[in-house]
Amino acid sequence: MRDSYTTVRRSAQSEIKVQASRFIARVEPVRDPGEAREILARLRKEYFDATHHASAFRLGVDGAEARAQDDGEPSGTAGRPILAALERAGLTDVMVVVIRYFGGTKLGTGGLARAYGEAAAAALREAEVVERFVTGAIRASFPHAQVSNVMRSVARLGARVVETSYDEEVHLQLEIRLSKLEELTRALTENTSGNIRMSPLVPKGGAPEAPPSG
Repeated sequence: MRDSYTTVRRSAQSEIKVQASRFIARVEPVRDPGEAREILARLRKEYFDATHHASAFRLGVDGAEARAQDDGEPSGTAGRPILAALERAGLTDVMVVVIRYFGGTKLGTGGLARAYGEAAAAALREAEVVERFVTGAIRASFPHAQVSNVMRSVARLGARVVETSYDEEVHLQLEIRLSKLEELTRALTENTSGNIRMSPLVPKGGAPEAPPSG
């Protein structure tokens, strides 16, 4: 089960010049297509006088959702090279926008594709790369006497306590890397001799986070 992916921690930017044209590339972390649209709209407003705002993004653990657009450049000369740079970097949940200021000299389709790809790659090299995990969550309820047994399993497997409440029992919401979820439920059952009730919650992505790679 694949439950980790690499993405960028925050925005990054780089600029190159090719035949007097400026190519400003912006890297942005994104979670969904709606956020990607908002980022593109913001950059169009910020660089309102630019000639083109080409972009591409990849989403999901496997980067399965991907889109690219040329913003008026010849088909396949802008968005596709940007997306290819993202794929080579192995990054997902990332958007790259390349803003072009035309310098007066036409680059041709091959020159355009190289320029957009190089601009995207340069900005991606400036980005801080991090590994993130898809996580699963459970709600566990158990007697107060079992707190030390439960917390020992939580600490050993690296689970995170998201929420705690108390009444006649202790109630915890626990989050853990998805591939370790089954091991956690088994350990909790064994270490409390079955004196625990657990129910799954909807898995989600983005935490916990591993140290930066690269």
